[in-house]
Amino acid sequence: MQGTSGTSGTADTLAETRPRRSKLRVTYVIASLDRLLRRHMSEALAPLGLTLAQFTALSVLDARGKLSNAQLAQRSFITPQSANEVVSVMASRQWITREPDPNHGRIVLLQLTDEGRRVLAQCEAVARDIDTRMRAGVSREDAAAVQRHLEMFVRNLRD
Repeated sequence: MQGTSGTSGTADTLAETRPRRSKLRVTYVIASLDRLLRRHMSEALAPLGLTLAQFTALSVLDARGKLSNAQLAQRSFITPQSANEVVSVMASRQWITREPDPNHGRIVLLQLTDEGRRVLAQCEAVARDIDTRMRAGVSREDAAAVQRHLEMFVRNLRD
């Protein structure tokens, strides 16, 4: 039977018979959130003269202390080649120091400087603002529960 527009209505029939998802997959929602957070963080860090990778590396060094380039890359979720680029920029800006590992002659250890900590504090203020915006309308208890679940998801998938 043809509709008033002269079409067969087949597309409408298919749309009606196709099951609709009542909810999006958790993986899809997390991926969407990741993309949004990366965009917002990158935009907020740009006026400070930092990339998201640099902020992440500074945060990791602050949390972990001295690390090799390979360790920094792994903990920052970037390739060793990208870590080399990030480290070069951070060293040139005097945000980090490089020193030989006393236990291994070929490894260089990276560590935050006072200037690196100052820059990191500015970045963390930006991150707090985005975190506050993201959690708008969510109770502290619910936000804590979401964080616990997300941390469990990470543990479950970690190799």
